[in-house]
Amino acid sequence: MSGHLDYEINKELGECYLFMGELDKAEEYYRKAVSSNGVHPDPYLGLATVAVQRGDLEDAEVMYRKAHKIEPSDKSLSGIALIRMENGDRDEAFTLFVEALGMNPENMVALFSLIRLGHETERIGEIIPHLENYLEIDPAKHEVRYSLAGCLACVGQMDAAIRHLELILDKDPENASAREMLDQFRS
Repeated sequence: MSGHLDYEINKELGECYLFMGELDKAEEYYRKAVSSNGVHPDPYLGLATVAVQRGDLEDAEVMYRKAHKIEPSDKSLSGIALIRMENGDRDEAFTLFVEALGMNPENMVALFSLIRLGHETERIGEIIPHLENYLEIDPAKHEVRYSLAGCLACVGQMDAAIRHLELILDKDPENASAREMLDQFRS
């Protein structure tokens, strides 16, 4: 078989075994994919996922960084950022999540992690533009709009927060979370 075909088969087998929770087999096939064609980031991302599931964050970060060196992506940045966040380096994690969102404003891992970090580090104002960018792409994503409303309220923009909650309720009148937050803001 050609090197590329070997790579594809091994990568797919690694993904299948990872999906089934067979970490040893997944690792075996991801490593075969790396050795048959080391110019693709996917097997390194797979190996990073295996390492995360085993609790080996140090190895996971190494794999995310290898993937990122081959082909920078929002996925590799988010992976590195999650590990930095887990290890207590919230400022670097924040920066990496912002960079990931610059590459892909629809990266939900980066977006919701940034919301969490924004609250923890009192940088809520800095995350609002990322939520607004997402909503320009997918204005019907109520979870993002709800988060934006909460962030706007935190920075004192109550009228804007209420408008966003009303938009949610116009489209989804049964949205209990938006209704509860709106009632709370109006009381």
